[in-house]
Amino acid sequence: MGNGTSIGRVRGLGSAKHGAHHWLVARYTAIGNIVLIPWLLVSLALLPGYDFQTVHNWAARPVPAMLLALICINTFHHAKLGVQVFMEDYVHDEGNKFASLVALNALPLAATVFGVICVVRIALGGA
Repeated sequence: MGNGTSIGRVRGLGSAKHGAHHWLVARYTAIGNIVLIPWLLVSLALLPGYDFQTVHNWAARPVPAMLLALICINTFHHAKLGVQVFMEDYVHDEGNKFASLVALNALPLAATVFGVICVVRIALGGA
């Protein structure tokens, strides 16, 4: 793998070429959160009351339902990206790293699916 020089010994051990994509997706999800979370807070603050029926009727409307589902998707994906970087940097044993990353992919996915299903049930008239 080279001619014995310093550069020859390290050739092929450089960047995996995926860091920029991960960084960019994390920034896009952060921008999504910067837009969606204030919308949620202002929308809730403008409700006439906070009883179950009022909030349920608000969440059942098409635009709030769609944006609530987007909040679920965006927030859990953003959290997954941040924790993934932490695990890749600080979990050194390969077996533990693999198990951690499997759990990291399963838990946010399950939480996202649960949140979106809840929003869809509300929007379709369920409890």
